[in-house]
Amino acid sequence: MSFRDLRNFTEMMRALGYPRHISMENFRTPNFELVSEVLLWLVKRYEPQTDIPSDVETEQDRVFFIKAIAQFMATKAHIKLNTKKLYQADGYAVKELLKITSVLYSAMKAKGTESLEGGEGDVSKCKFDLGSKIADLKAARQLASEITAKGASLYDLLGKEVELRELRTEAIARPLEINETEKVMRIAIKDVLAQVQRTKDLLNNVASDEANLEAKIEKRKLELERNQKRLQTLQSVRPAFMDEYEKIEEELQKQYDVYLEKFRNLAHLEQQLEDHQRLEQERFEEAENTLRLMQSKLKEEEKRLLKSGSNDDSDVEIPEDDESDSELEERRLSKPRTAMEVLMQGRPSKRIVGTMQGGESDDDEDSGDSEMDMEEDEDEDDLDDESLALSPVKPSRRVWKPEPLDDSDNDF
Repeated sequence: MSFRDLRNFTEMMRALGYPRHISMENFRTPNFELVSEVLLWLVKRYEPQTDIPSDVETEQDRVFFIKAIAQFMATKAHIKLNTKKLYQADGYAVKELLKITSVLYSAMKAKGTESLEGGEGDVSKCKFDLGSKIADLKAARQLASEITAKGASLYDLLGKEVELRELRTEAIARPLEINETEKVMRIAIKDVLAQVQRTKDLLNNVASDEANLEAKIEKRKLELERNQKRLQTLQSVRPAFMDEYEKIEEELQKQYDVYLEKFRNLAHLEQQLEDHQRLEQERFEEAENTLRLMQSKLKEEEKRLLKSGSNDDSDVEIPEDDESDSELEERRLSKPRTAMEVLMQGRPSKRIVGTMQGGESDDDEDSGDSEMDMEEDEDEDDLDDESLALSPVKPSRRVWKPEPLDDSDNDF
């Protein structure tokens, strides 16, 4: 159903003069009473002399009404209607009703234009009897076919007129014989009497057949009464297994209730299990995502540390002691000052080993490390701080760089 079809139907019905107002909301839900009323009014408008029962109280009456309407429109107006859609009595029935209303509306418009052209303004002239015109059309078609057949037979007979003319002339010229006429009349009378006798025999046979049929009807009635009595006796007698059947039926009902309860519990537990598995899966995926993020962060930190370590190795040699960075910085800053103090004091118990290159050679540093380790073993208790201060670790270039001594050879 479309809005356009419903609008066209309401406008056409209003133009045709339907007494009741039809709204577009009437066909939102099935409304068989309105559909039957509209169909009956359209049929009466199409042919006022038609006789279709309007009783639609029961389902059988409705089906009979729809079939009668469809058959009438198919035979009279050659309009094929869908009985299923008409029986639905909703928006789909509007399309079927629109087939009838469109024919009547177009005819009314054609009649209206003719009346306007002729200068006649009477509205009553728009009414017409299309059914009688259809009957006249059928009669005209039948007469045309009969005229064609008669004309063909007449043409054939006129072709034989030359031969028949001579025979007719001879028959007229021949004198009439009374004996032959009486003979023919007696034969005709005998045939009529035979037909009358046959008709009388048929009437007598009809009476005997009627008696036989009445006897058969009485016999059937007696059989029906016996069967009804037997049915009543069977219905009044309670079967022997009925008690057991009722007990089994009660037990079956109880078992079915238990089954329903267990089935509901099982379905509930399965639902909880699915929810739990889904939560576990979500937690597992979340943990995996967290581990991936941590691994990526650790890799980035490691790369960053490797880059920074490579830069620091090019500038500073990292000590292997487990001390903090702040202590190492303080010791590196205090190294030159401590070495100068030792040189100035000139203590005989300490031995300073080094070269004039300022600690730039790696071999000298290794030899210095071995000698300093031996010195620390000798004075382990007294000179821990001084041995740490005199260790020949290469000082950081970024922290402090000793100034070159011009008169270092003159001091010795």
